[in-house]
Amino acid sequence: MKSNTPTLRHSSIPTPMLPRPAIPSRTPSLGARLLLALAAPAARIGGQAVIEGVMMRSKHTVGWAVRRPDGEIVVEKYPFVSASKRFKLLKLPVARGAVSLFESLSLGLKALSRSADIAGEETGDAGAKTPVKDRIAIAFSMLLAFALAFGVFLYLPMKMLSFFVPEESALAFNLFAGAIRVAFFVAYLLLISMLKDIRRVFEYHGAEHKAIAAYEAGVKLTSDAMKPFRTHHPRCGTSFILVVTLICVFMFALVDALIIHFSGPYPTVLARVLTHLVLLPAVSGASYEVLRFSSEHHHVFPVNLLVAPGLWLQRITTREPDDEQMGIAATALEAVL
Repeated sequence: MKSNTPTLRHSSIPTPMLPRPAIPSRTPSLGARLLLALAAPAARIGGQAVIEGVMMRSKHTVGWAVRRPDGEIVVEKYPFVSASKRFKLLKLPVARGAVSLFESLSLGLKALSRSADIAGEETGDAGAKTPVKDRIAIAFSMLLAFALAFGVFLYLPMKMLSFFVPEESALAFNLFAGAIRVAFFVAYLLLISMLKDIRRVFEYHGAEHKAIAAYEAGVKLTSDAMKPFRTHHPRCGTSFILVVTLICVFMFALVDALIIHFSGPYPTVLARVLTHLVLLPAVSGASYEVLRFSSEHHHVFPVNLLVAPGLWLQRITTREPDDEQMGIAATALEAVL
């Protein structure tokens, strides 16, 4: 009888074991917890679903576990220290959030590309490099994806509103633009969730959340121990996107009002979009701080109201994983500890 236990192959650089977060003996006040959250980052585990696997990131290490078609689980990891740890100015609130967003995008794209290579291998060396023509194709597809995201989620809502809402109405204009972006985003998620391959990625997304929740609860990283945990997590990137959208409304409205007051209306919709694009690092940094605090206090009123929409949206972007997927998520997490 063929064993259901997957074969593991490691490609790694040894890294020191990180201690699990200590549980405080007494709970500080909400105000004190806010100050602590803004003062210094806690040791957290982040992750991302990839093709047939999961990527995890700890304070000092990034790694992933990916299943090959023959059932072998390939584990790769390498040391990684955030720029916010190496440069004092980048440790400041908001600045560290902008850095985190850039690093998360960079690491996420790298993990997706590598997982696609591994998951497509029937036989041979999992360390083989991607052919140049495939790298060019991947780069082009990513560039196209960013261009579409810019056009659909930034430019199109504003162009639509320019026919109905006076551009001088900064708050109303950005409020409606934010609502349209959320509607587009939800529709996009619903459409791609119908694809079989995407549903499988969403299952790994659920496994990633279960593994992190189990680790943060201090329980063993086994499929039986992970099963009771939800597939939703308040620190998820899905929630981050909603927070970004909300903060965009008010920050963009403020900037638009100032520009219109001192310089007059924007000459074109594109000029307005490009101005907002420049503000995105600041928006993402502020959103990071909001999400960081809310994830620590998501059971506290009224923070739970802020967290709720992101958790609801994760009903689309996560699915209940099977035992093997939870095992892969646990393997990826253990690799970066």
